[in-house]
Amino acid sequence: MKLARVGLLIPVTATYVFLLMPIFVIVLASINSAEYLSFPPSGFSTKWYQSFLNSDQFMSAFRRSILLGISVAFFASLIGTPAAMFYVRFLQRNREQFRFAMLAPMLLPEVLTAIALLFFFNQVLFGTETILPLLIGHVVITMPFVFLTVTSALYNMPTAVEEAARTLGAGPWRTFRRITFPLIKSGIITGATLAFIMSFDNVNISLLLKSIGTVTLPIQILQYLQYDFDATAAAASTISVMMTMMVVLLIDRIYGLRAVRF
Repeated sequence: MKLARVGLLIPVTATYVFLLMPIFVIVLASINSAEYLSFPPSGFSTKWYQSFLNSDQFMSAFRRSILLGISVAFFASLIGTPAAMFYVRFLQRNREQFRFAMLAPMLLPEVLTAIALLFFFNQVLFGTETILPLLIGHVVITMPFVFLTVTSALYNMPTAVEEAARTLGAGPWRTFRRITFPLIKSGIITGATLAFIMSFDNVNISLLLKSIGTVTLPIQILQYLQYDFDATAAAASTISVMMTMMVVLLIDRIYGLRAVRF
């Protein structure tokens, strides 16, 4: 039994090391005192973080990515939550077709979705001169995550509590507000958190749908590395990773994301 556990622990540990090694390298490169992006570090310095904080381009892109991520999380939850409730509670026919349609943006290659949205906005609607196409594109690719998490929360919620509320005279809205929403809140928050993270780190959709002068943090890092090769980009990447982890940990502490069972 112990030998089997050790045999299982080795590939699991190797997988975690493989996944976390790039983050480890980026973090060490961000505190490197060398004048260019290199690894292993030749000394300790925080000058690249100061360079990031003093850069108007990076700070503007950072703030824009945060605001965009919050907006995407809100609208993805606003659309994905009713869709999940309709699928679980009311839809009787063509359930698999509806589920496939909701999950299609997650199943298709992201670059194909980005190209399709680019043609759609340029040929049918208003072009890409505003931030609206970027917002819609991010909502399209993140909404499936909200749909999945809320669907899971609804399946784990006993329907008897809603029936009891309606039996006692509560209307649909009051039942949702007082019974359903508190019980599926963890699923909504989980989906919104995933939507924020996916939007904040997105490259393909942002690269094709951004308007002129609208640059998110991942795009700013990509453009910066085309002309400069110092560790400011590593510092920006480290801050992005740390902020994402802090968001997940904070939401987990407040709302208890482990309440959702997939």
